[in-house]
Amino acid sequence: MDEITVPIYLITGFLESGKTTFLSFTLDQDYFQIDGKTLLILCEEGEEEYDTRVLAKRNTVVEVIEKEEDLTLERLQAMEIIHQPERVIMEYNGMWLVSKFEQMALPKGWGVEQHITCVDASTFQMYMANMKSIFMDMVRHADMVVFNRCQKDDPLANYRRSIKVTNQSAEVIFEDEEGEIEDIFGDEMPFDVNAPVIEILPEDYGIWFVDAMDNPDTYVGKTVRFKARVMKPRGMGSRFFVPGRTAMTCCADDTTFLGYVCRSESAPALKPGEWVEVTARVAFENRMEYQGEGIVLYADDVHPCEPLKDEMVYFN
Repeated sequence: MDEITVPIYLITGFLESGKTTFLSFTLDQDYFQIDGKTLLILCEEGEEEYDTRVLAKRNTVVEVIEKEEDLTLERLQAMEIIHQPERVIMEYNGMWLVSKFEQMALPKGWGVEQHITCVDASTFQMYMANMKSIFMDMVRHADMVVFNRCQKDDPLANYRRSIKVTNQSAEVIFEDEEGEIEDIFGDEMPFDVNAPVIEILPEDYGIWFVDAMDNPDTYVGKTVRFKARVMKPRGMGSRFFVPGRTAMTCCADDTTFLGYVCRSESAPALKPGEWVEVTARVAFENRMEYQGEGIVLYADDVHPCEPLKDEMVYFN
């Protein structure tokens, strides 16, 4: 991959999701300043407008692309010649597929440095119900997802899990009118994390999976028990397998398997796809499969069980 000399900060989200507000605030912060020129590309215009005085003060020029078919390599190359930007900020149209931009050829040296998706918490459930595939396309490779306009009664934990099932590495932030909200998960786990054996019911598997990923220290050294299907990826070693469940990301044809690496003396005899009940101790180790550290299970017992009536994992 070519070295990025002109970083692109890609800001996605549906109309009125807070993209302009987020960018206006960020552009005016001292930590975001550079010596050269910033090119701000607007692919849609909402109710909020940029302060032209702030843009001029921060050496930022604006280009507008109104139609998706106008977002081409040739158009971007022309902008590069005219403005010679040191960086590019793109406020992307919420109805355009981000995956299409990710596959698009860019001017030499241009590349996405950071992808942030803004979400209006008050309309999140509506968009998930009616435009889930477009939303999931936005967050699939996002580095950060920012939920703004949050209310104290919003099911924020469910919102976070909905993001994590699609993009496990995304940082998810919640903000209300006063700023960032912390400690949203508190004591809401539907199982006893201090029990001698933490019993994970089928309907709580997704909750446990995401919480263990985000808070491994809560589970390291403890024992968990759950039902799952067997996956045996190649190259993992005969004593290892992955017990997990399938989660739907945006539609029946777009699913992901949620499971952690597990070591078991029973692994060589297990068949891919069979259902098992796993009792295992939790560790947190560096594994090639994770390209870093992650949850590793050490099974004390693995035995066949009846398949669940509904294999799918649900988060809301």
